[in-house]
Amino acid sequence: MKKCGRDVLKSNWKDLEVEIPDRKKGIPIPPYIKPFDENGEFIDLTPIEKINLGNVDLKEVLNNRMSRRNFSDIPLSLEELSYLLYYTQGIRNIVKNKVIFRTVPSAGATHPLETYLLIFNVEGIEKGLYRYIPTIDKLQLLKKGDFSKEVIEATLGQIFVGNSAVVFVWTAIPYRTEWKYSFEAHKTIAIDAGHVCQNLYLTAESINCGTCAVAAYDQEKMDNLIGVDGEEEFVVYLAPIGKVK
Repeated sequence: MKKCGRDVLKSNWKDLEVEIPDRKKGIPIPPYIKPFDENGEFIDLTPIEKINLGNVDLKEVLNNRMSRRNFSDIPLSLEELSYLLYYTQGIRNIVKNKVIFRTVPSAGATHPLETYLLIFNVEGIEKGLYRYIPTIDKLQLLKKGDFSKEVIEATLGQIFVGNSAVVFVWTAIPYRTEWKYSFEAHKTIAIDAGHVCQNLYLTAESINCGTCAVAAYDQEKMDNLIGVDGEEEFVVYLAPIGKVK
């Protein structure tokens, strides 16, 4: 068994006194969101203040939460998708145009994750690859098409992923956190991904949807499918969503 990978799970914060992060070198903070083409094709999401979903007891949601792989053919509504997106990566506040506070915790409020969607069965939205732009609360269309076969192949033959209504794909842009915490960023990025996915589990459960998070995938194929470079940005986690049978 390889043991070298365990070191990333251990705390090495004292070593930051030697390995000075870029923040302390006076290097400007990196952008808190990946740039996007403002002239692209966008879909307006339902504003959170107009959403009336998830009105269930928290204890009930926590007790019923489980990984679910069997999805019905019932489509998700735009309102449901908007609800799931906001409570996994929505922005609540921006301080001095540099620090953001989202609906999930993140080490040092660095929020290194981006959200992409492979949409297969959402009312009023064409099948395709999309990106969530939380600063404007919209989806950006990146590429039209049915990518169910490609995502099944990229997830090593996990058929239920391609049978979902939508697949949430989270990428990491590590430098957002490395800028502040240097090498310790890699542990906290993994923890941040867990925070986001747990919110997806709970919000999905609250609207009679289900998910099963996926960490087993072909890195190169997933990066290519989403269209990221695999170095400065790469896939770290994904979760298919669908209505529970």
